[in-house]
Amino acid sequence: MSFQKTTEQDSYYNHLEKMSVKELLFNINKEDRTVPLAVEKALPEIETLVHQIVIKLKTGGRLFYIGAGTSGRLGIVDASECPPTFGVSHELVVGLIAGGDSAIRKAVEFAEDSTTQGWKDLQAHNISKNDVVVGIAASGTTPYVIDALKTCNENNIITGCITCNHKSPLAQTAQFPIEVIVGPEFVTGSSRMKAGTAQKLVLNMITTSTMIKLGHIKGNKMVDMQLSNNKLVDRGTKMIANELQILEDEAKKLLDEFGSVRVAIKNYHDRNKKNR
Repeated sequence: MSFQKTTEQDSYYNHLEKMSVKELLFNINKEDRTVPLAVEKALPEIETLVHQIVIKLKTGGRLFYIGAGTSGRLGIVDASECPPTFGVSHELVVGLIAGGDSAIRKAVEFAEDSTTQGWKDLQAHNISKNDVVVGIAASGTTPYVIDALKTCNENNIITGCITCNHKSPLAQTAQFPIEVIVGPEFVTGSSRMKAGTAQKLVLNMITTSTMIKLGHIKGNKMVDMQLSNNKLVDRGTKMIANELQILEDEAKKLLDEFGSVRVAIKNYHDRNKKNR
């Protein structure tokens, strides 16, 4: 199969240094507007992968994101936001990056070129066939990610990927590939731009839709969110007040008592049933 790195092709724009700030911003925004349309074309593939993830997580499995550089950081960001947003364990969605945690802030040279470290990093979390591993790589050529997925396949672990090139080695390795073809970047080869935006959009879709199907959203509210700051406590109070049609002072007392929007609402209903 032929493979072309559209993420490495020349930008549609030239002489960027001669553009005014206004022109730069306009043209970057013009390119960014094409990203959601590219994601839309991949919706069937995203849906297929989400179904697989939901099945595994419902039976006690976990979701792993594995990547390098920008892609790895995006996976870690998405994974780290699941516990506070949906009230799930930090072990349910795990993000791994080539070079380890120090690579989150500072690039680790050649870490992405290792053909063995990706699997070792997964093994450190006792990866098993109950889990799902999603490789993230804009180019679709990152050895750290590709070889980790190859070994997962050999061990009957479901694999998916998010990449921005068509028919890349990564997409051909993953059992459930997602290809979001965003085309050349505004700055040639700078895949932290459109490709990074596309990956973030897809990651949002995967975890949000998965958590909804796992029951962590009621109506359109984050009833399992962690109450880790005053803003979230206030939000939780309003959610309880609106759901139960009670005053916010009473809602706040319920939230303080039970420490969870979901639990507070359930106990309020249970108490009312007993008092009837």
